Amino acid sequence: MLKAGDQAPDFDLPALIAGVRQRFHLADHLSEQRVLLAFYPSNWEPLSTEQMIAYQVERQSLLSRQTEVVGISVDSIMNTGAWERQIGPFDFILCSDFWPHGEICKRYGVLREDGPRAGTSERAIFLVGTNAKIEFSRVYDFNRKPALDDIVPRLAS
Repeated sequence: MLKAGDQAPDFDLPALIAGVRQRFHLADHLSEQRVLLAFYPSNWEPLSTEQMIAYQVERQSLLSRQTEVVGISVDSIMNTGAWERQIGPFDFILCSDFWPHGEICKRYGVLREDGPRAGTSERAIFLVGTNAKIEFSRVYDFNRKPALDDIVPRLAS
């Protein structure tokens, strides 16, 4: 897994941005703000739902600290769209790392390759600075929602 100080791999993925299907290119968003990459195992999984709702609730607080949230799962963009309509709407970005399956998750070192959840990502967060360097990274237990308290102290107000 990539750690603080590592260069964040750039990527371009299909995304929902405020519910609209578009493309998300990481490098395009780093000129003005940090990006909090939130990898989550899958859509429709209860803790992933709680995690994304928490990001929506705290979105304005994060934006005031020049940080945008980008959720990433290996589910298809169609599946992600249906899920977002069910539990959203979300104003932040949801990306699909569906094809080639999990390629971005692999590049960040968070694709589960073995075990009962093989093919999904770890529940992990990466804070990427405007210089495209990782400022913070952490993998969480499948059953533990990442705490924004891990990130907020690292952000400028």
